[in-house]
Amino acid sequence: MIIKGKDLSASIKEALKVRVEVLKNQYGRTPNLVVVLVGDDPGSVSYVTGKAKAATEVGIANNTIRLEDTISEAELLALVDKLNNDDAVDGILVQLPLPKHINENKVIAAISPEKDVDAFHPMNVAKLWLKQPCMLPCTPKGIIKLLHFAGVDIAGKEAVVIGRSNIVGQPVAKLLLDANATVTVAHSKTKNLAEVARRADILVVAIGRERFVTADMIKPGAVVIDVGVNRDTRNGKLCGDVDFEEAQKVAAAITPVPGGVGPMTITCLMENTVEAFVNRMNKQ
Repeated sequence: MIIKGKDLSASIKEALKVRVEVLKNQYGRTPNLVVVLVGDDPGSVSYVTGKAKAATEVGIANNTIRLEDTISEAELLALVDKLNNDDAVDGILVQLPLPKHINENKVIAAISPEKDVDAFHPMNVAKLWLKQPCMLPCTPKGIIKLLHFAGVDIAGKEAVVIGRSNIVGQPVAKLLLDANATVTVAHSKTKNLAEVARRADILVVAIGRERFVTADMIKPGAVVIDVGVNRDTRNGKLCGDVDFEEAQKVAAAITPVPGGVGPMTITCLMENTVEAFVNRMNKQ
């Protein structure tokens, strides 16, 4: 089975579109997302364009503030503060990476936790680990939705996550744990990595190395979620962290790249923006 995130994303966006229209009638305005893009990194520009397109599709008001990469940290923090205090703004997303002279952690921590639709703020991260209601990071949230979509019962399964980043590896491990999987987080220093990966009923790969996971690292019948987005050195096309052609012969289900996890990340960002809007409206 090829787990097509593209298809699930389309159906969630249709439902979101209807919900946004209901909210507009209820509150007199639509949720509003502001994306801050510093510089012109091609990857970041592409992501931001995709986010704006998805927001428009579901009826979310959105604005991309484009800044020169020479902007100072103080100026960027002042802008974030201004957006925090703007009642018309429900979601704030500062596109990463930022130029080297700006402290990313400082900028993320400056975003109001209730407007932090990326869910990178230390307060949201802490609430995730404490099992308290919070905004969920988009890619891990999308991964869990994809597993449900594929009919995977996560409870009791052995899950292996390869990669331990704050953005994907660690939070998806926590969400799998919350769904009652037994979770191992593997990484570059893991001994016998292939052996560890072969134990997995659910294998999530997020390391940013093209076709790193080969078919012999996958347990027959496992479900494989490939988070990687790399440029294939053989043909210049996009490819994942898993050798898809060979892996699909062994796995029971697998996400493709592109069209797997990627569309779900953006769709979950839209969900988070709507959630942030509703939470703010309910507080007023």
